[in-house]
Amino acid sequence: MSKRYRFFIVLATIAVCFAFLSPTLRWYFMVPKEDQALALGSREQIKTYSTRKAQADLKEIELKARESAEAAVPSNLGFLVATAKANYKLAKLPAPASWSARAVLAAFASENEALEAIESRYRTEVLKLKDLHSSAVQLGLDLSGGMSVVIQANLDSIKEKLGRDLNSDDREDAMNRGLEVLNSRIDRFGLTEPVIRRQGEDQIYVEIPGAADPERINSIIMGKGKLAFHMMDEEATTAFTSYYAANPTNTFDGEGKLLDPTIVPADTVVRGFYEKDRYGLDELSGYMVIKKEVGLDGNHIKNAVVDRDPITGRPEVTFILDAEGGEIFYKLTSANVEKTLTIVMDDKVKSRARIQEAIRDSVRLTGFDADEANNIALVLRTAALPVELEPVNQQAIGASLGEDTIKQGFNALLGGIAAVMVFMLLYYKGAGINAIIAQVLNLYLMLSVLSAFNLTLTLPSIAGFILTIGMAVDANVIVFERIKEELLLGKSRKAAVDAGFDKAFWAIMDSNITTFIAAMFLSQLGTGPIQGFAVSLAIGVMSSVFTALFVSRLIFDFGTDVLGQKKVSISWRIK
Repeated sequence: MSKRYRFFIVLATIAVCFAFLSPTLRWYFMVPKEDQALALGSREQIKTYSTRKAQADLKEIELKARESAEAAVPSNLGFLVATAKANYKLAKLPAPASWSARAVLAAFASENEALEAIESRYRTEVLKLKDLHSSAVQLGLDLSGGMSVVIQANLDSIKEKLGRDLNSDDREDAMNRGLEVLNSRIDRFGLTEPVIRRQGEDQIYVEIPGAADPERINSIIMGKGKLAFHMMDEEATTAFTSYYAANPTNTFDGEGKLLDPTIVPADTVVRGFYEKDRYGLDELSGYMVIKKEVGLDGNHIKNAVVDRDPITGRPEVTFILDAEGGEIFYKLTSANVEKTLTIVMDDKVKSRARIQEAIRDSVRLTGFDADEANNIALVLRTAALPVELEPVNQQAIGASLGEDTIKQGFNALLGGIAAVMVFMLLYYKGAGINAIIAQVLNLYLMLSVLSAFNLTLTLPSIAGFILTIGMAVDANVIVFERIKEELLLGKSRKAAVDAGFDKAFWAIMDSNITTFIAAMFLSQLGTGPIQGFAVSLAIGVMSSVFTALFVSRLIFDFGTDVLGQKKVSISWRIK
């Protein structure tokens, strides 16, 4: 392989790694702490913040407009000028001579339109930060705290299903299967290094590292895959809609139950129809009267695949039915052609579809955003929980190490790396610079891979990186010692470098391959801290081999062929 080709490979690797590492650098070093706290809040909190800020800003610009016709737009609302210009252009109106507060407000048809424009700005900024955080390296519980949840298993529900009292084996089996499903869900959702353990006879304790969103955690942990298909009573829905419009305050009680159940047929129930708002939250958009009888239970869904509608581009979920479910669904759709089918999840109507023809094997429905579609598919793929779970305690927990202790730990890490680099420089002279470059690039690659796969950084992970750095230095030492031996035999720089790398190659590969195999076994069989250590070690092994054998060799060849160096500065004994 030519030097130019190898050089481009290194440059391309650095560029790709920078793209992966960029979200982490931006989140931890460029986003202010107050903005981080805001982005880590729930979507309801973000909605409240955006609405309040927009209302305050609108009052401010309205006050400016009332004070003077020439009052300037507040600096924090300068973005409204561009929107105002677009509105004037769309309405084919002449633009004003100056964009004062009054002129900007005049570009909006109503106060609500101006409020929405301001709120949209805040919403977009905060949600972008939320997405940035999800792409950055996450810190574990020991570094940044996280969330702990104590979950109560409702074993009585198993008793009702079995129709008899539970013995110790029944209880043990239900709890073990519940733990297994939770482990599978949390692992597939990308929540790395969780702590999931049984607590007492009927409780499960879960720790999730990082600033976790409570809603997302609940959807993962407590999601039962409770999904069913119901036929809609269209005539009753139309009648109820008219009734509710005339009696909006006298239809439901405080618990959401009908004050007068007789307004809908006895075999039906009223459910809210929800659509996603701009924050990705469920927003009630109306009510539907659906049949109480379940047309098809979600237990007959054997797989769920997320795709996009080829026409609209919106996320959709395709549910693959088992044989029994396919037969039930075929009978249901055959008997209800030209009628409306609803999909109900957690007592919310999430989607509806007009039945055009009988369907047997699968059903494709929209009405979900991308995250929710993936969550639904994942919950269904990991199966329904064998026992009903309810959170009895959910709280944010602080890091076990204080911020000062963390800084001291990282300072110690950097100090150790610096000491190794100084030693390499003093002992191996000019070749030590080669080793330093390789070590810096090695650390850069490891952090980039960590960021690329959205892994969690914990103290065991850091320990794995430190071990890897020591192994990478060891690889450089093996290569340098082989080169020194060749130079002492009187060989030229090029011949010594070639022979040194050739003789060191298999010694380095053997040790790293065995370490990598051990790390892979640990990552698959271990959990929690052990898994974090193993993953970071595996990443480090691959990056250290690349830097020690590929990058370091390129640096030596560059000095030989491009700079024309005849000697190797590698030892005080060799001139």
